[in-house]
Amino acid sequence: MLKAKKKIYKNGLRVVTIPMKDNPTVTVLVLVGTGSDYEPKEINGISHFLEHMCFKGTTKRPSVQVIAHELDSLGCQYNAFTGSEYTGYYAKGDSKNFKQMFDIVTDVYLNSTFPEAEMEKEKGVIVEEINMYEDMPASHVQDLFTEVLYGDQPAGRSTLGTKENIYKMVRDNFVSYKKIHYVAENTVVIVSGNTTSEEVYKEITKYFKDVPVNKSGKKPKTKDSQDKPNILIKYKETDQTHFVLGVRTFDLFDKRNTTLSMLAGVLGAGMSSRLFTKLREEMGVAYYVRA
Repeated sequence: MLKAKKKIYKNGLRVVTIPMKDNPTVTVLVLVGTGSDYEPKEINGISHFLEHMCFKGTTKRPSVQVIAHELDSLGCQYNAFTGSEYTGYYAKGDSKNFKQMFDIVTDVYLNSTFPEAEMEKEKGVIVEEINMYEDMPASHVQDLFTEVLYGDQPAGRSTLGTKENIYKMVRDNFVSYKKIHYVAENTVVIVSGNTTSEEVYKEITKYFKDVPVNKSGKKPKTKDSQDKPNILIKYKETDQTHFVLGVRTFDLFDKRNTTLSMLAGVLGAGMSSRLFTKLREEMGVAYYVRA
């Protein structure tokens, strides 16, 4: 059975190690506790934009080409992702390259320079990413459901932000936002694979000794109230209608969520579920349905 070991440093940095001695690979993941739920309306989308910009050059590796070439030369899988409450940077590769992989991932996380020329180009990339998801109704309808659920507050806004916000952002926005959120107490480093906790701690001491230690930015409290049914309709010319119906239930840690998951399974998980049977097999009006 795999055992995770957690260590918390005096500056608040959290480190989780999962040694797997029979695994030929190792994964380095750095998480920061910020996402779209932490963003003011005028800079909604900055967490995701900043994630993109972290790969555009560091004090040690001056361009995206240098970063990508080094990771590709190691045969790594690597990427980054942004959610509503966290952002992550990771690389996975041969365990013999652990130290070099750790160096690259932490360099991207800690030492990005946000070149203005790259920022201006990346605005176009992100706007096209927004367009791409808006052209995928099955995905976009989930964002619309979140919008109608929470309304005009951080929890109800898209992780990608708006096109208007993206075009208005300047370098100072990234520097200020990173200074507030990319700090020790808001950072978790996770390493799993063929390495030891002691090896990881050595690299942590080497690379994170100067990580900022100021208090991290806090998430605005979400107003979670509703006194009447809410509905949102967005028209776009496609061949299908995508429909989501939802009701408020329990918080994340409520014990009744297990029962709720079973109910969702009965309704819409698998080909024998009630909704699948009715809508697809009996009526023939839909291709996919889930709960």
